[in-house]
Amino acid sequence: MPADLASKMSRQGYHFVGVHSATKICNYTSQSLKRKTGSNTCYKHRFYGIRSWRCIQATPAIGCNLACSFCWRIIPEEGGFKWNEINAIKQWDDPEGIADGLVREHKRIISGYKGHGDVDIERWNEAQDPAHVALSLTGEPLFYPRLNELIDAFHKRKISTFLVTNGTMANALRNLKSLPTQLYVSVQAPNREIYGKVTRPKTLNAWERFQEFLGIFSGLDTRRVFRLTLVKGINMVDTRGYAELIRKGKPHYVEVKGFAYVGGARNKARKLSYAQMPSEEEIMDFAREMASESGYVLTDYHESSNIALLCSDEDAAGRRIINFEK
Repeated sequence: MPADLASKMSRQGYHFVGVHSATKICNYTSQSLKRKTGSNTCYKHRFYGIRSWRCIQATPAIGCNLACSFCWRIIPEEGGFKWNEINAIKQWDDPEGIADGLVREHKRIISGYKGHGDVDIERWNEAQDPAHVALSLTGEPLFYPRLNELIDAFHKRKISTFLVTNGTMANALRNLKSLPTQLYVSVQAPNREIYGKVTRPKTLNAWERFQEFLGIFSGLDTRRVFRLTLVKGINMVDTRGYAELIRKGKPHYVEVKGFAYVGGARNKARKLSYAQMPSEEEIMDFAREMASESGYVLTDYHESSNIALLCSDEDAAGRRIINFEK
């Protein structure tokens, strides 16, 4: 990674581990550690039962092969940085070292909260022993070729894993034998045309790769989730198309989330605006229509994330909150 890009990311709160991994405290982790904002926990707390103050937000691979217009991350070429992020790594770090490093850096980040006058000291003490890691911070985790070992390393430490992928690396998914606790795939568009406009892929045949990915995803023996990030005027259309993808991928849960005009999404080159953020009413209406098209059940809504939850059926709805804790 170019030094100037690493410097900019550091100023944004990223803490690097080794050559290609990083962590950054989640806003909900930060808020959940404080008494005044402690009830404002993340959607994973509400939907699935995790404790936000015990969660690490991280990535084992900073680079990505897509340049999604709605993404908060810095896309190197937009910032004037010369970096071929797809083929950037010559030697990959050891998975045990990554797991230890991410836990260490997370604990270092939250160490300063102890001196905050409003900190909930009981939660702060619990946060010293992380129970969850969301491999979703930035980049594409399936780039990391030793992901099986990394997932095992976290599970050995009794840390549950929430892995988010963009769904373009079918072979990597096929080779994933150690499955995460919960596997997400980002579903950025209902059809090929919109997919190309939204994702701006850096690799060939991304839509076809995505279709192959869903075929493998549908048969995996773990909790499977679709994540939709909807931008008004771009991909917040065609619920029937999304329903067809749901039938192909067979997720247990579908998260229908409104786009947030933050971070890299504000770059003028992406031509997005605040007005393209859907309202709660618009997200709920779209989620209801998707439920009608797919046969899924609209179950819940998290206000501060502007995200609705669909479950495959009533049984899945009943199983969604489980005991992830040690």
